[in-house]
Amino acid sequence: MEVKVCVLHPRDNVATALADIAQGETVQTADARVVAAEPIAFGHKIALARIGRGQQVTKYGESIGVAAADIAPGGLVHVHNLESLRGRGDLDARKTDKEKRP
Repeated sequence: MEVKVCVLHPRDNVATALADIAQGETVQTADARVVAAEPIAFGHKIALARIGRGQQVTKYGESIGVAAADIAPGGLVHVHNLESLRGRGDLDARKTDKEKRP
């Protein structure tokens, strides 16, 4: 089977496509085998397991955000269903003065 995805850290629940992946195509990692639920373009992320709305999306072994909607195994993980928590000035504005203190 051709290597089509790269998992960057053992804790990751997404993999990065190393080539275009067709809907229905099976991709294999060291720890998972998933069928693409939709086309996944080169460089985009594919869910390795179900990621529920509000759950952390993990790449590089770190959270890159939370799922804005349920993501099925094999689903495309992108801006339409991933909410980044980095660089979010609006989240800082919601903190109280007490939370902002070191």
